[in-house]
Amino acid sequence: MNGGDWGSLTLAGVAGFALGAVPFSWILARLLGGVDIRRVGSGNVGATNVARSLGYGAGTAALLLDAAKGVAAVLLARTIAGPGRPAAEALAGGLAILGHNFTPFLRFRGGKGVATGAGVLGVLAPCALGVSIAAFIVTVVVTRTVSLGSVMAAAVMPVAVYLCDGERSVIVLAVLVAVLVIARHRANLARIFAGTENRLGGGR
Repeated sequence: MNGGDWGSLTLAGVAGFALGAVPFSWILARLLGGVDIRRVGSGNVGATNVARSLGYGAGTAALLLDAAKGVAAVLLARTIAGPGRPAAEALAGGLAILGHNFTPFLRFRGGKGVATGAGVLGVLAPCALGVSIAAFIVTVVVTRTVSLGSVMAAAVMPVAVYLCDGERSVIVLAVLVAVLVIARHRANLARIFAGTENRLGGGR
């Protein structure tokens, strides 16, 4: 790659991280409930904790805004690097997810990357995202456990991207996102195995 290619990649990556780092869940919790989302519920800076702490309306808003960060990161990379540059778009999307998970605005304490990852892959691999959403819905309907649905959706994504003939860079991104999302849910998985994880509608 020439200097211009490296420059556009760097700029796309920095822009993606900056977009992902905007902590919409924390901002909404402050504006709508006057609370620090890190100190209520599960303490996670994400849409599920906002929904449990402030209601489903606030949680839906947080979900859409977090997903929009991922979409915006990919589209901005497309504008910066030009069309037909999936590596730049995947890089920006991946860094947007990292920015969400480890936002410097909250001392590197963020969410788990599910909604932002869905936004990123919704642009890069919409077919695969549809498969992952189906896996999420089926899992949540059967188990009433959102965290398990998120883990299943993440685990299915790399296979779905591959089967949908995704670009190599997008497949790599899907694998990394799956590993990151599952790792960020390790406490949830421990509670699931222990039978103490919260379920929709109450109960464990």
